[in-house]
Amino acid sequence: MPAEPTRFRVGADIGGTFTDPGAVPAEPTRFRVGADIGGTFTDLVVLFDDGRVLTRKVPSTPDDFGRAIVDGLARLLAEEGFPPGQGREMVHGTTVATNAILERRGAPTGLITTRGFRDTLEIGRLRYPRLYDLTWTKPVPLVPRQWRLEIGGRHDPIGNEVSPLDEDSVRAAAARFAADDVRSVAVCLLHSYANDSHEQRVAAILAEVAPEIAVSLSSVVLPEVGECERTSTTVINAYLRPIVGTYLDGLESGLATRGFRAPIAVMQSNGGVMAARAAAENPIHVIESGPAAGVIAARDLARQLSIADAIALDMGGTTAKGSIIEAGELLRAPEYEVGGGITVGSRLNRGGGYILRVPAIDIAEIGAGGGSIVSVDEAGALRVGPRSAGAVPGPVGYDAGGIEPTLTDANVLLGYLNPTALLGGALPIDAEAARIAFAARVAEPLGLDLLPAAHGVHQIAIASMVRVVKAVSSERGRDPRGYALIAFGGNGPLHATGVAAALGIGRVIVPPWPGLFSGFGLLVAQPQRHLSRTISRRLDLVDPTELDARYAALEEDARRQMIAEPPASYVLPLGEGQDEGVPSTLKGSSTPRIERFADCRYVGQSFELRLPIAGTIDRDALIDLAERFQVEHARTYGHRSDIDPIEIVHARVTATLPGRAPRPSIDCPTSVRSSSRPAYFGPTIGLVGTPVLARGDVGPTPVSGPLIVEEYDATTLVPPGWSIRRIEGESLRLETTA
Repeated sequence: MPAEPTRFRVGADIGGTFTDPGAVPAEPTRFRVGADIGGTFTDLVVLFDDGRVLTRKVPSTPDDFGRAIVDGLARLLAEEGFPPGQGREMVHGTTVATNAILERRGAPTGLITTRGFRDTLEIGRLRYPRLYDLTWTKPVPLVPRQWRLEIGGRHDPIGNEVSPLDEDSVRAAAARFAADDVRSVAVCLLHSYANDSHEQRVAAILAEVAPEIAVSLSSVVLPEVGECERTSTTVINAYLRPIVGTYLDGLESGLATRGFRAPIAVMQSNGGVMAARAAAENPIHVIESGPAAGVIAARDLARQLSIADAIALDMGGTTAKGSIIEAGELLRAPEYEVGGGITVGSRLNRGGGYILRVPAIDIAEIGAGGGSIVSVDEAGALRVGPRSAGAVPGPVGYDAGGIEPTLTDANVLLGYLNPTALLGGALPIDAEAARIAFAARVAEPLGLDLLPAAHGVHQIAIASMVRVVKAVSSERGRDPRGYALIAFGGNGPLHATGVAAALGIGRVIVPPWPGLFSGFGLLVAQPQRHLSRTISRRLDLVDPTELDARYAALEEDARRQMIAEPPASYVLPLGEGQDEGVPSTLKGSSTPRIERFADCRYVGQSFELRLPIAGTIDRDALIDLAERFQVEHARTYGHRSDIDPIEIVHARVTATLPGRAPRPSIDCPTSVRSSSRPAYFGPTIGLVGTPVLARGDVGPTPVSGPLIVEEYDATTLVPPGWSIRRIEGESLRLETTA
């Protein structure tokens, strides 16, 4: 009797290709897939239950991002002889939601709000990202004013009804939306976090009058105090629901036509995963899903290597992202802004985008990637990004129609990147075309020779990434010199030592498959739910028993949601006495891991700090919470007050279902033959003959640079003054020798 087929997961992140050697087994092996869409490449990672790995980078398809996943996965499995029907699950990181906001391609959306609050979206927080720029204008609201309709009825801050709901005004609004072909409606009524009865009734009337319209209720999306944040977040959810739902349905059906019918899970901005159905209903949670996957992978690697404090640096073809890992844990931001252009995140730089109050990994992002376009402005200043050549037409050297030189073209000219082909030979490089375009558009206008101009471009890109790292470290009160830099993405290892040197960081870690690292992050991420409720009480006046009961209620809601929609990969094969469809990790005494958090601030402040609060809540626990808030406030803002009272604004819980993903088997190939090429390291060192190695050529003994480690999906640059060695788990460790 044949053995039980081995299950697998697939991870996809648009990019290059690598296949572990080894014969295909006689029996089909189950797998999981990780699929991560980037601005230039889509990365696909197939992880089998026995740890074997297949990877593939393919160009992204901006006209239909899902097509790159469907076609790329089908080709990869067909080439390797694996039936797509053996797929266990796909975990997906997507930029569809982000792009819909950036490009204003969301669904026609309406807003129903309490009388007098029609213009909350435009008033916002009255903050400006560029205080002295008189030409700056706010982003246009996602809901035009003619579709922001007011209704009668109101509750007070503690949930008492001040005036009854005017149902006639609701019916009139529903009829107006139906007549104008509005596809989605956000309902944000005053103080609905305290009493949601009016919003629920509005939803019922909308379902009766205009059943074809999707409805998002603020009491469900964000049951928290703060009209501006709650309205903006609910509107974004409504704006994206039809778009994300259609995309995920199309992806699922496209995969099914190729024989892959496994469930799809989606990475959340907070680092957990959720079922595609839940993501379609709550797309606000997946806006930053792509960047989050890389940080999850970096945290997993840091734990494997016993590195407590690390900075994740992810540089792809379009953007560079940075995040911090502290004591083995992620840092999360309670809110962020989207759609205001790609800028370095900062608590002091707000007002340029749409407020999104959902927990997300604290990630700073800037438009600096391999495809960033290099130009000389009217004042003669050299600029790198934020415009990108993207997947189409791409850098000039890709010979796919690009005419504007990019950072990748500069790195080819410097000798850092292979001048003939990338992606293991699958992507030919036309170095001469890159040289001609760079000379005409950059070097000659600056009056510089070719190599110094290209090196200047490389240094400017490094300076942009330094800003990213500072945004998540020194601007948060952390000294980056005490952290290891984990560099990944197709271009991260190429620029990592320059960033580290500028910040005084002495260690750089380059993981296996660095250019596909986010795809692996998708496969190690765990199912997660985040729930919150508004408290708004002074800590010294809180009843500990009542607060503990509020947390317990949130925990029960989180457990119920986890059981209702478990990702498929966490449903183990049924054994005797097990219930169909219930994850084995939820059976018996095993339950999701629950963490409690409290958002605290000084009374009168506008912003909170989030702190963990463990165990049963009593008076001593609240005293400890107050002291920890004081310490964190001093660390973050530089001062504390022993006079001002402290209040707890929101109670939060995070439920996490422990994962069980297999560790990938790693085989580091060696070079078929030794090679070298000249590489330029600035005017002081100049052009130097530089050895080119494969990862397998790097041993446990440190070797000094300059040298280049060339792989299918990324290139690692080891400049003079740095050494490299291979360490546990086949990672590369670079250290300064200066």
